[in-house]
Amino acid sequence: MLTKVAIIGGGAAGMIAAITAARQGCKVTIIEKQNKLGRKILSTGNGRCNFTNEVQEPFCYRSSNPDFPFVVYKKFPFEQTMEFFKELGVYPKSRKGYIYPHSDQASAVIDTMMIELKRLKVEILLNAYCERITLEGDKNVNRPNQVLGNGKDKIDSRRKFSIFLSTTGDTGTKINKNPIQADKVILTTGGKAAPKLGSDGSGYALAESFGHHLVPLLPSLVQLKCEEPFYKHLAGIRIDGRVSIHVNGQKIACDTGELQLTNYGISGIPVFQVSGIVAREFAKGNEVIGRLNFMPHLSLEELELLLDQRIANNPEKLMREFLIGLLPKKLSEMIIQLCGINPGEKVSHVMTYDSMMLKRLAMQIANFETKIIKTNSFEQAQVCQGGVDTREIYPDTMESLLIPGLYFAGEILDVDGICGGYNLQWAWSSGAVAGWSLT
Repeated sequence: MLTKVAIIGGGAAGMIAAITAARQGCKVTIIEKQNKLGRKILSTGNGRCNFTNEVQEPFCYRSSNPDFPFVVYKKFPFEQTMEFFKELGVYPKSRKGYIYPHSDQASAVIDTMMIELKRLKVEILLNAYCERITLEGDKNVNRPNQVLGNGKDKIDSRRKFSIFLSTTGDTGTKINKNPIQADKVILTTGGKAAPKLGSDGSGYALAESFGHHLVPLLPSLVQLKCEEPFYKHLAGIRIDGRVSIHVNGQKIACDTGELQLTNYGISGIPVFQVSGIVAREFAKGNEVIGRLNFMPHLSLEELELLLDQRIANNPEKLMREFLIGLLPKKLSEMIIQLCGINPGEKVSHVMTYDSMMLKRLAMQIANFETKIIKTNSFEQAQVCQGGVDTREIYPDTMESLLIPGLYFAGEILDVDGICGGYNLQWAWSSGAVAGWSLT
């Protein structure tokens, strides 16, 4: 008898779980509330889909249960991910270890997976919202009568799940009175980041209805808002640099790459990489200071020597002109202003009465301090940190420790990756392991 599987959520984790489950001989139905599968995939890698990365280390994945992500990853690692997509027809190319489809089209990933889903006769229900899931025979429609909180009791693994849906169409929303029956359920509903693409956090209530607990939800891979008003003047600047995060005088995170200055603060991949740590510090009630280094390849001493040489070469320049060619013009003007230097004076004149001018300039360039006041919201975040507590999940199968037959994969879990294809790799690994484990 075929195992009937319902997958709630048709994103990256849901699609690969459906493919692997169907290849095991399961009868699979994907239930997706959007009007198409994989919408979030289309936005990754600026529409090119950075779908994995050659560099794979435990630090690339974050969780309050830190060993969990890499245990799962090793069951479906980079090499198997590459082979899986090559078999589907996605020919990969590497940009410094970041893996993209050779076509540079995110749609290629979705299209090839859709072709395979069709070949495997996976049923796809679109515009279908999962209102609730029950276990057969439960009096309480929102949660089962027994939850394995202490590991002593057993729920009959032969009991079936009933999935109650509402669907949207030309005539509006319709409540389906007849639920879908399934032997196994995989929750792949995503997190709360980018709700317009379908990740609205609705899956968390389904998990909680079965007794699962959530690690607090926070945005990650997101821009940071800063207190200073001068960012409106600096908006649009892109510059290679380093961002470091300081709490109570201690540096707790840093990253290097292209920084982007916006009208509200700072952005760019280095900022994204540290943003999850910032969000956690705000959740603790801590004040967060950011420091930007606009010339991280030089030590402070080397930077002072460089500035001294510029003074010697061009003593007749005005101070407003002094840093042009070294930094973007708007940024150089702001640094001169923050140092309290008259921009209309000649460099040689300033040097005669201000012996500390050079050191102040070097410090502003290498240690540009800004007070971070908040992260941007889930609407702007690429991923959500927190989620279903992975201490309640078997890493070998992705099955719930509380409810036999209930599985999880993807961003709904308390796992998030750094920038560079790691969140999709987590979706592929966790989804594939869940799909394999159903029979």
